[in-house]
Amino acid sequence: MVDKHEAKGAVKEAAGNAREAAGDAIDNREMEAKGKAQASEGKTEKNAGKVKDAVKDQTS
Repeated sequence: MVDKHEAKGAVKEAAGNAREAAGDAIDNREMEAKGKAQASEGKTEKNAGKVKDAVKDQTS
């Protein structure tokens, strides 16, 4: 089962990647940097959800 943090993280990561690409396309370095940060935050949240889910599976 997918943890809610895993799903939210995946959405945040995808949005960050899109923001980064848009910033790159319009040559806006600030938008690009914010997109990278958002994608990184999303990836971290997604991985935390995976770990939480794996621990739950092991203890059940």
